[in-house]
Amino acid sequence: MALHQEPQNQKQDKQLDLVITQPVVLVGMMGVGKTSIGKRLATRLGTAFVDADDEIEKAAGLSIAEIFDKFGEEYFRDGERRVIARLIDGEPKVIATGGGAFVNPVTRALILERATSIWLDADVHVLADRVSRRNHRPLLKGKDPVEVLTELGKIRNPLYAAANFHVRSDTSPHVRTVENILKALAA
Repeated sequence: MALHQEPQNQKQDKQLDLVITQPVVLVGMMGVGKTSIGKRLATRLGTAFVDADDEIEKAAGLSIAEIFDKFGEEYFRDGERRVIARLIDGEPKVIATGGGAFVNPVTRALILERATSIWLDADVHVLADRVSRRNHRPLLKGKDPVEVLTELGKIRNPLYAAANFHVRSDTSPHVRTVENILKALAA
């Protein structure tokens, strides 16, 4: 993992004395808070934040739900892989990925080789509560979130476990999860 510590600057009240030298990629199930936590983490690290799903939508000119409906999941995953490869290039940044991105073996290998990966993990009932607040997730359309997330977790959690770090997210404010990530990165 590539990061180093710099002397703390008194004026950096929101930033930390860690400087990332490669992307930090957040992986995990839908609803775990990758975007919300990622934005806060980027602020603390003094770096840019990018949401891979937003970038996919911009590149395609369609929402993720529309991509799934028109072209299917396989087509979406191929585009997702290409967008994540592009995001990893360039200046180090914090990148939030979609829940299935790390499941793709090529995408996972790319992230593990060229970035610091953090698996954000939460209890299935916490995830179900969060994803139930909005109905934009194609894999949940017309289904029970607890059942879908439980089944996805059986497949995905062993793959997420390959990430460099494993950080739990719970019902506490996301700032606590950010602090736990920063502690892991500094260790």
